Amino acid sequence: MRKIDPKQLDKNVFSAIGDQWMLITAGTVDHCNTMTASWGGLGVIWNAPSATCYIRPQRYTKEFVDREEYFTLAFFGEESRKALQLCGSKSGRDIDKVKECGFTVKATDCGAPYFEEAELVIVCRKRFVQPMDPDNIPQDVKDRFYAAKDYHVMYIGEIVEVLVR
Repeated sequence: MRKIDPKQLDKNVFSAIGDQWMLITAGTVDHCNTMTASWGGLGVIWNAPSATCYIRPQRYTKEFVDREEYFTLAFFGEESRKALQLCGSKSGRDIDKVKECGFTVKATDCGAPYFEEAELVIVCRKRFVQPMDPDNIPQDVKDRFYAAKDYHVMYIGEIVEVLVR
């Protein structure tokens, strides 16, 4: 993979995140966990290119993202759809998702884990974490997405590296 400046990204983020999905991964090369996500965004905050992602409190990956300074967002081609479905439906507490998907874990310059099979990897330094406040969520959204009252935690990461195939 080669490094590019974040300003060179030309992906439609609405399609890449919302339709094609991404994997949020944190930990180390030897012990990481990943999960599929279809909510998030890319933009600029505090004069830095940034990514946002959202993780429910019960997700195993959240423990890794909370513990580590860096996390990665990885995007794949359609040939990896089944693997992304598995990563979104099974817990790393119960199975070795990396092994089940046949992914190869690599480390970025800052040590964050990513998958060699990805087409695009966005490396983020965790800069902000905040649980969503249910008092500030409209009732129709709570009814549709939060029947279990398991409100997401929002993470903002400064994009420190972008890798493309």
